[in-house]
Amino acid sequence: MKKLLIAAAFLVLAGTGNAQPFVSQRPAPADRLFVSRAVEEKIVAVQRQLTNPRLAWMFANCFPNTLDTTVQFGKDEAGRWRTFVYTGDIHAMWLRDSGAQVWPYVQLAPQDRHLQSLIAGVINCQFSLLCIDPYANAFNDGPTGTGWQSDLTKMDPNLHERKWEIDSPCYPIRLAYHYWKTTGDTSVFGEVWLEAVRKVLAVFREQQRKEGRGSYRFQRESTVPTDTQAGYGWGNPARPVGLIASAFRPSDDATTFLFLVPSNFFAVSSLRKAAEILETVNRQEALARECRALADEVETALHRYATYEHPTYGTIYAYEVDGFGNKLLMDDANVPSLLGMAYLGDVDRNDPVYRNTRRFVLSPDNPYFFRGTAAEGIGGPHVGMDMIWPMSLLMRAFTSDDDAEIKTCIETLLRTDAGTGFMHESFHKDDPQRYTRAWFAWANTLFGELILQLIDDGKLDLLNSI
Repeated sequence: MKKLLIAAAFLVLAGTGNAQPFVSQRPAPADRLFVSRAVEEKIVAVQRQLTNPRLAWMFANCFPNTLDTTVQFGKDEAGRWRTFVYTGDIHAMWLRDSGAQVWPYVQLAPQDRHLQSLIAGVINCQFSLLCIDPYANAFNDGPTGTGWQSDLTKMDPNLHERKWEIDSPCYPIRLAYHYWKTTGDTSVFGEVWLEAVRKVLAVFREQQRKEGRGSYRFQRESTVPTDTQAGYGWGNPARPVGLIASAFRPSDDATTFLFLVPSNFFAVSSLRKAAEILETVNRQEALARECRALADEVETALHRYATYEHPTYGTIYAYEVDGFGNKLLMDDANVPSLLGMAYLGDVDRNDPVYRNTRRFVLSPDNPYFFRGTAAEGIGGPHVGMDMIWPMSLLMRAFTSDDDAEIKTCIETLLRTDAGTGFMHESFHKDDPQRYTRAWFAWANTLFGELILQLIDDGKLDLLNSI
């Protein structure tokens, strides 16, 4: 293990007159929160395959960042593995971020029981947090009372923030399903899981708004309009057509029209994954049928209400709709996004409507697509105009069949890190030195995931052509 850590810590830039060190930006080994043998071995193996020193250096910095810096691993009062995962520079656990942060480690879990226990702990923790409040998006590590306790909603000391976002319960289901299929471990699907899935199903149904606006409302005293919801916290009007209302987007920004299309697609795939687990593991056929029935209803409504006939791109998916015929045509970098639907597996990447949508969101016709002297990519309202999110470049590469496009995305990521060796939340289209969030673990781990997938897909030569 010691040799592996040393090998991962230092690279020499070849091909120059004087050797230049790329010094590891990881914490010292003694300061890392969790060390996985399988992850360290994978880092060394990938570095040996990559001929671009900067790419190898950035992979080694980014891929283990979640394990190095964000995980609090142990056992709960019932003796089950419990892993609380910080999002990075905010010491709270977002259900979305944590589910994405550990996702690429799942493939290595069968080789490392210690790592498998950590991931099981994340899943256990996520399910227990959903049981506390299925409407919340972010949690404290216990009832500390930190976070947005002054928000006008049903806050609790365990909650860091209570913005209702459809993707929040979907990410734990996605992670648990992948973990189960990869490891065969069913220990995470006990009574807490069953309680969590029942609560999520109830929230999804309530937010179809067939019987009024439901119990959830949210307001915040803020100078930022997207930090609070319209309509005294209930959101703008929505016609009940079978879709699920989402008060906020994955960016934690308020929706304009409540039916957030990519998140509704994510709900469909997540409900079907939950149904398979319930049926196969728990023998809960009735609950599984409920999940599938709701998934079918939402999917039917999406095909009826979520598309738009664009004069340039043909039939595309709108970003948000309200059931009255109003549609918001844009995309946001945060996942689930319209671009990221194929990455999540919510739509087929060859679906003609998705292909049209992809062309639209990667064009100036998307108001949050920015092109500058340093890069082009998608941003969003969360950090304002002209700020490109590396996550959008990663999604563009994940969903591309064009080697030249993939290569351009990676080259852009390599030259827009501001010399830090890490991904950031966003950077200015003309000046990568202007960036937000120096410690954003989700984007870092996602970068590592992309490199691993490209190698697995036989694209090592593409990486080595950079």
